[in-house]
Amino acid sequence: MLKSLSSDPCLEFELARVLLVDDDPTSRLTLQTVLRAGGYHVDSAASAAEAVGKLDEQEYQLVLSDLQMESPEAGLKVLAHAKMMDYKPATAIVTTYQNQNSKPTMQQSLRMLITPEDIPGLLAKVANLISERAARKLQRELRHAT
Repeated sequence: MLKSLSSDPCLEFELARVLLVDDDPTSRLTLQTVLRAGGYHVDSAASAAEAVGKLDEQEYQLVLSDLQMESPEAGLKVLAHAKMMDYKPATAIVTTYQNQNSKPTMQQSLRMLITPEDIPGLLAKVANLISERAARKLQRELRHAT
C-alpha cells in the first residue's frame, strides 16, 4: 500500500512497512533509498539482533535480510524470527553480492532472492511479495470469520 500525498483524507492510505536488514552501510542506504522512492516506509537494521528488536516492536509487511552479516546464518535467523511473528510478514533474502557459495537452507522461509541490479525488477518483486502477503492475510481472516 502506498500513502497518498493528497490532502483529501478519503484518498489517503498507509505506506507498506519494510524492514531492511544489511550490515553493509552502502548497500543498506542504497536499497533504503530505492525502496523509499518506490513508495515504501523503510526501517533498517545493521545486525540480526537489531532486526529482531524491530520485529518485536513494529509490524512489517515485508522483511528483506542480507544472508551473511555478523555470522553466516544471521540472515536466516532474522527470517526465522519474522516467520514466528503473529502478523506474518513476507520475507526474502536480499543480496548485493553474487556469491555462488551461499546457498539458502530454509527454502520455506525464503520467498525469493532479490538482487538490486534491476531496480524496476526489484520494486516489482517487493510489490509482489507484499501483495501475496496481503492475500494470505485476507484468506486467514476469512477462514476465521466463518
